[in-house]
Amino acid sequence: MEATIVSDKSKHYPVLLKEIISIISPQYGGTFIDCTFGQGGYTKEILKFSNTKVIAIDRDIESKKIADQIKKNFADRFLFKNMKFSQLTNLKLKNENIKGVFFDLGYSLNQMKDHKKGLSFTSKGQLNMKLGLNDFSAKEVINKLSFNDLQKIFKYFGDEKDSKKIANKIIKERVKYEINTGDLVNIIDSVKKRNNSKIHKSTKVFQAIRIFVNREISELINGLINATKILKKDGVLAVVTFHSLEDKIVKYFFRSLSENKSISRYQPKITQSEPLLYMTERKSIIPSKKELNENVASRSAKLRFVIKKKNFFNFDSDIFEKFKSFIEIENIGNEL
Repeated sequence: MEATIVSDKSKHYPVLLKEIISIISPQYGGTFIDCTFGQGGYTKEILKFSNTKVIAIDRDIESKKIADQIKKNFADRFLFKNMKFSQLTNLKLKNENIKGVFFDLGYSLNQMKDHKKGLSFTSKGQLNMKLGLNDFSAKEVINKLSFNDLQKIFKYFGDEKDSKKIANKIIKERVKYEINTGDLVNIIDSVKKRNNSKIHKSTKVFQAIRIFVNREISELINGLINATKILKKDGVLAVVTFHSLEDKIVKYFFRSLSENKSISRYQPKITQSEPLLYMTERKSIIPSKKELNENVASRSAKLRFVIKKKNFFNFDSDIFEKFKSFIEIENIGNEL
């Protein structure tokens, strides 16, 4: 869940950059937290405004190379931490005026091309898919988990309609040999029927495994909760998503805290005096035609944002209950 896949190998495109800058308004100063630093595209743009400071975090240690370059030019205004964004509240922010927190939940071109990470079905060698600070890899997932666990992961994290057939084939083949990236692609190809879709046969399964290995559901939920906690009044929380499950989570969290309603259906209905967050745009913002022409990989991007209406740290949310079934699937990883 770092930065954005781009189509031009010689150029980095932070997706929806102009829109995010317009929303968080760094020209008025303040501290901003870039939760998915990646190649630093958003951070560099914000630091162009002299009265700003950026705290950037990324679970991928490879991003520190770019962070070190930025630090040379902005020693007093830039700080990088190699950590997960679910751990936002571990940052020392007592004296910081946090005006904006933002996430770009895609993967960078560098990450997708890194065969050691093995995020793509075009990768070679052992299965991996770890973005950093992980407990297990895709190799363990594919070669150790049960049929039932695998088909759940493929179905619910990848929306793969042939999840059972693929899981069954994996179980049969791994008895003969340890499955690597190429083997998995061949297994999927042998199971799925030919169709006219432009989407590669392995796309959904690989997406599902990436989500599972990196615990992207609980990471996102905890990231949203903690980002909301650390924001100051009138601060902006912005998130760019790339697939429907991510967008559902962000959409639900934003709407649930920007409406007068009971926090949970299991509790007595209590009307809050006012919503905690404010949504100026209920519909997601999508890339312009110009951006799509420059970066075709931005086609699935959706940007949503909210404004914090008052200073508060603790609050209730039923988002874990809402997405409980997905968290339970993630927890299968505790067996590895």
